[in-house]
Amino acid sequence: MSEPAEVPCVLVDRQDTVGIIRLNRPERRNALDLAMRRGIAKACNELDADATVRTVVITGGDGIFAAGADLNLLVDRGAQQVADIDLGQYWSPLAHCGKPTIAAVSGFALGAGCELALMCDVIVADATARLGQPEINVGIMPGAGGTQRLVRSVGKHVASLMLLTGEPFTGERAFALGLVATLAEDGQVVATALQIAKKMGRMPAKAVAAIRRSLRVGADLPLDAALALEHREFLLLFDTADKTEGMRAFLEKRRPNFAGD
Repeated sequence: MSEPAEVPCVLVDRQDTVGIIRLNRPERRNALDLAMRRGIAKACNELDADATVRTVVITGGDGIFAAGADLNLLVDRGAQQVADIDLGQYWSPLAHCGKPTIAAVSGFALGAGCELALMCDVIVADATARLGQPEINVGIMPGAGGTQRLVRSVGKHVASLMLLTGEPFTGERAFALGLVATLAEDGQVVATALQIAKKMGRMPAKAVAAIRRSLRVGADLPLDAALALEHREFLLLFDTADKTEGMRAFLEKRRPNFAGD
């Protein structure tokens, strides 16, 4: 008898214009080993290159997101050995995805799992979510943006509390602090994320891209430079067909038909 086919640790699906990346290592609570990181990078590249995909949702499903890095990968390695793995190469396709990304978080999103969610444009979570950076408990610190993205999301004092105690936040507290954008009903986190993703996918593509650039780049600029960037992006959209269609549709009290031009 033939051996059963091995189930991939990262699954890719499409629903209408939404690409869905599902972490699929439930027996290890989706702990991120190299195979999963490679799978996530490959999936992001695949969906980014697919012209039929407008938005991307990444999830572990109801009950788990990702419980962090697989420490078997790191426990016996020194600094140079970890550097040689070049973990950043696996995160780059998600962090620089050309399409809006949404993390649908249920259950644990800890360490590298929390960093994975923080790389997305939007985090949707439910009350079962536990978002945290517990690396200090094993003698290290976040190394894939956990300190820098967190402080930009919730400020220094809240980020310090999470990072220096290693204690996770519940979905409700993360929502109250602005770390989570939408708090879904239990068991509905993926459905809620898909609903948001489909709405984003109906928006004019060039305006979506301009807003994402302004948010991503402007956050690291002095205010005057960030405002200049925003104004430039604003003006450039006046040369797009979707601007004219959107404004005419509003004035004519009809639904716009955006073509991405």
